Amino acid sequence: MQICQNPSCSNPFNPDSNRFCTSCGQNNFGNFLRNRYRVLELLGEGGFSRTYATEDVDRLDAPCVIKQFFPQIQGTSERTKAAQLFKEEAKRLYELGENHWQIPRLLAYFEQGSSLYLVQEFIQGQTLLQELQQQPFSEEKIRDLLEDLLPVLQFIHERNVIHRDIKPENIIRRQTDGKLVLIDFGGAKQVTQTSLSRQATVLYTIGYAPSEQMAGFACQASDLYALGVTCARLMTQCLPIQNPDGGQIQDTLYNPMNGEWLWREYLQEKGVTISNDLREILDKLLKHLAKDRYQSATEVLQELNATKFFAQPIVAIPQAKSLPFEKYKVTTPISEIKASSELDSLQTFNFDVVTVDAQGDEISRECRSAKFYAENLGNEVTLEMVGIPGDTFMMGSKDNEGDADERPQHQVSIKPFFMGKFPVTQAQWKAVAALPKVKQSLNPYPSKFKGANRPVENISWHEAIEFCTRLFAKTGRLYRLPSEAEWEYACRARTSTPFHFGETITTELANCSQETQTWEQKPKNPKETTPVGSFQVANAFGLYDMHGLVWEWCADPWHKNYDGAPTDGSVWEVGGDDNRRVLRGGSWSFSSALCCSASRSWNEPDGGLRICGFRVVSSWSV
Repeated sequence: MQICQNPSCSNPFNPDSNRFCTSCGQNNFGNFLRNRYRVLELLGEGGFSRTYATEDVDRLDAPCVIKQFFPQIQGTSERTKAAQLFKEEAKRLYELGENHWQIPRLLAYFEQGSSLYLVQEFIQGQTLLQELQQQPFSEEKIRDLLEDLLPVLQFIHERNVIHRDIKPENIIRRQTDGKLVLIDFGGAKQVTQTSLSRQATVLYTIGYAPSEQMAGFACQASDLYALGVTCARLMTQCLPIQNPDGGQIQDTLYNPMNGEWLWREYLQEKGVTISNDLREILDKLLKHLAKDRYQSATEVLQELNATKFFAQPIVAIPQAKSLPFEKYKVTTPISEIKASSELDSLQTFNFDVVTVDAQGDEISRECRSAKFYAENLGNEVTLEMVGIPGDTFMMGSKDNEGDADERPQHQVSIKPFFMGKFPVTQAQWKAVAALPKVKQSLNPYPSKFKGANRPVENISWHEAIEFCTRLFAKTGRLYRLPSEAEWEYACRARTSTPFHFGETITTELANCSQETQTWEQKPKNPKETTPVGSFQVANAFGLYDMHGLVWEWCADPWHKNYDGAPTDGSVWEVGGDDNRRVLRGGSWSFSSALCCSASRSWNEPDGGLRICGFRVVSSWSV
């Protein structure tokens, strides 16, 4: 394929045999679009768009996909309006891809001639249509599909995006990890069609779209309907077939006169049985009227059989093995928390505190104890909250240490409070996600790395706030995110070294990425989250996993440094950037340098890194 180099050409793609461009008539051809993209082949076309497989020569020939839209618009003003709308949709697609790992990233957007272009990440793998052509899906595979894709739909729906074209060919099973990726969002198509005042050819696919979408009124329930149709077709291998003359659609799975889906009858004829609960879920997804269907993806998730999730036992953290007597000392419990009636209802637990030298070798291990209470979340799930004594500490880094945003170092006084012994786990998240909604829905299964005892991740700041609000509504006890000062104080636990372990940290002590290792060091980083408390060592306050594992949200908006920071440990609300919220602690995929007690980061509150979790705090009152 050769590319017309005329920058005003409306459609620069030409067969190799052409001497002149079919669009503009010029004969100036080259191998690249915009001197960057090598076009390999046409992947598909329809309506007023084409999709090409390409390589990005500026990114070492990395594969990508270019989508070309060429709306037939008359008049400069209409053209300008359509281009602006298209650009707004491109920004939305960019935000989706950057904040969810099961949505392709948008790499570039540009205009050339009268065409509009999107460059997107290429997802290596098979579509579900290709899988369907090999064999029908079993009930287990359908359940896996729903558990994998419903959180994606909830994510885009909460951001006021309707996909509009869910079908097997728009779902790819990524080759690297087997996860399902949702492709070909209808947003950009909507723009071109809005300008053309046409709907049928682009805004939906016949055989998957519900009646309200075909009438031009797509909603969240429309995507859920299409997902239900996709499941029915994957189980039966029955696809809609259009007559060769482009006329009527033949669909053996749907009776248009009665508005009935016949997938049950088809499976029965084939001798295939499915469970009653899945059958009822699919029936509700396929209801003719939108009001009779599920109204959110979270509702569907909550009805799926989750016994497999809770089949994983929620085990206690095992005691560490004993060390030689000279390295194993016993100290008294926390004495700074004065005796009061509040302590009478608290329990005591023991834990190990380790100190290492500059090379990461263990030089001491002490057995300590602390007070805690356990909040019952139901279904034998509890939330353990550890008592943190009040004190004064130096927050931040000295002038010759750390980054500029960690300065100036300043003294802060902290009042006693309780903090979660561990980051919030997936079992705890699921229990609270099942509580009544306060402001927004919560996906009970947001995490990439599944496990009841693993920390919940892929959580936005707003979702963490919703978790705390629901917990308050259930218990009557005020739960919240920690202030940044509270978090650092709790992490340091009266140490002044970069880590509460000492001058350094190793993958023997925390789940973080260790970039360099000496020959005698054994790498232990598993490149994913691990169950909370796996390393069997805490800090002096009894808190586990404060370094690494998952980034933890704090309540504060972002400030670029500590100039003017409060000294009473409160949330620093004044003068901050509310569009960015503080993250602390580093994670499994970040180097140890970013896991220091003083290290700071941030992200947008409505998206967040895919490795963000949190832990909660409560006031000193039980």
